[in-house]
Amino acid sequence: MVGKREAGQVVDRHRIRRGLSWRALAEAIDRPPAWTVAALLGNHPVPEEPARIVADLLGLGPEIVEALQLQPVRTADPAVVSDPTVYRLHEALAVYGPAIKALVHEEFGDGIMSAINFRLDVARRADPEGDRVVLTLDGKFLPYQW
Repeated sequence: MVGKREAGQVVDRHRIRRGLSWRALAEAIDRPPAWTVAALLGNHPVPEEPARIVADLLGLGPEIVEALQLQPVRTADPAVVSDPTVYRLHEALAVYGPAIKALVHEEFGDGIMSAINFRLDVARRADPEGDRVVLTLDGKFLPYQW
């Protein structure tokens, strides 16, 4: 039996061996790249048909198709959190989180940005001082209801 995280590692290795980009896999299953990567690495359940398409593209068996469809357990992995890129995202939220919260409340009122009804985009922007990483976090506003 293959677990969800193990299936993600298998997918990533086979993706590299086959010379496929994450974007190519996202296009093959007609899903956004950020969602595709998160799902294939184990953070979302993948519907059966997209899971089969990915498995076919990567030459993987039914045990991977099954594992990709499982409901994930979403917990912070200490090894991932200590990765420099992930750590810097945590650092950015530690510094700017309270400001983002204040601005959301000022603009929308009392509530939260959903991480369930959520879209993410990662883009590159040229800059004379070095290329910039542009992250777009797009979550539905959910007002508190008392």
